[in-house]
Amino acid sequence: MGISKKKRGFLLFLILILGLFSGCQTQTTKAAVRTEEIDLSVYPKGEYFITAQEVKELIGRDDLVLLDCNKPDLYEKEHIKGAIGIGFHAFSNKVGKPGDLGWGTLKSKEDLADKLVELGIDNQKTVVFYSNVFKGPGADGRAVWQLSQAGMDNVKILLGGTTYWKELGYEMTSDLTETPVASDGVILKDYDSSFCASKESIFNNLGQEFLLDVRTEKEYKGSQNAGEPRGGHIAGADHLLWTDFLEENGVLKSPQAIESIMTSLNVSKDDDFTLY
Repeated sequence: MGISKKKRGFLLFLILILGLFSGCQTQTTKAAVRTEEIDLSVYPKGEYFITAQEVKELIGRDDLVLLDCNKPDLYEKEHIKGAIGIGFHAFSNKVGKPGDLGWGTLKSKEDLADKLVELGIDNQKTVVFYSNVFKGPGADGRAVWQLSQAGMDNVKILLGGTTYWKELGYEMTSDLTETPVASDGVILKDYDSSFCASKESIFNNLGQEFLLDVRTEKEYKGSQNAGEPRGGHIAGADHLLWTDFLEENGVLKSPQAIESIMTSLNVSKDDDFTLY
């Protein structure tokens, strides 16, 4: 399970959202549904996202790689035209079972590069990840978090996922997407460890820093239905469901709304906090 600190980066989709909290602006975004393109510049971490309108204009171009992070059955039922289904853990080690040492951690740099080349990814194309954010764990955000650790700056999350995409009336299909053409190669940096907090650092700082468990309330209270090897939560962690930062249509709440949620948990902009 990945863990990150506020001032060090982002975990899944949530960290990308909480990055906004570390520098909220006084501008606002409308909560109501709208068809005009959303201004991402009001969010300090807005560059990690791409709007539905922008992606729609890119579909069919050779310089776009569109990746669906939904469960395979959801992908087969419907996906954005041209998207390749990669599921939850495309870039993670999955030897053994959840809870085993190393399970769910980022692939080695060499194995990750091979996987990216296989998907047609290089350092120039726009690489967009998306999911139905209300039917999954935010695997699109996890993928961007993972690739950002490797120094890739051409990876984006589709704002609002398929929920907002469909609300705008944009096309979905069940047609099979052709196997991608492998890229000529990709350059990755050594992994940036500042994007993560280790189990040791969490343990050594118990009671000294805020811990936020962003899973479902059932998981927080001990459910193992999602495959957790152990039930419960880290001692002292508060619960905060990661989708609480989203409007009903999947787009981000305003910076002010995000700040209000964090304030309700007694977390200020000056605090270090860890999410898992």
